[in-house]
Amino acid sequence: MHLAGPEDLAPLTRLVAAFHAETGIAQDEPTREAALKPLLAGSPYGAAYLLGPRRAPIGYVIVAFGWSIEYGGLDAIVDEVFIRPGVRGRGVASGALAALPRALSGAGIRAVHLEVARDDDAAQRLYARAGFRPRDRYMLMSRKLV
Repeated sequence: MHLAGPEDLAPLTRLVAAFHAETGIAQDEPTREAALKPLLAGSPYGAAYLLGPRRAPIGYVIVAFGWSIEYGGLDAIVDEVFIRPGVRGRGVASGALAALPRALSGAGIRAVHLEVARDDDAAQRLYARAGFRPRDRYMLMSRKLV
């Protein structure tokens, strides 16, 4: 796992497009690139990590940073995790989810959150093995502004 930079835009964009196609997220290429470029340029609002060899990444993790009074400061939300279908089941996602908290805690992040589909048992098991726990009293709610 390595922090992605501006030189990683093309491979990261291809991976994100593959994830979006698989999950039914409708987004055009200019919008996708506009969302990724600030992260790759060092935006304080998030980070993108590529998984696998730099020259031929096999997946990615994108995190967004925020602030939590409950957790005592900076927190992060795993926005997207994707591993190419041909290499799934080999521990890549598990390894990335194990490395991510170590990388983020070194930057002062106090908690990491993620969203998972209620009916995706395999993803829930993966996240549970990585130490994530459901918050029974809470659910994520969203309101799109644009």
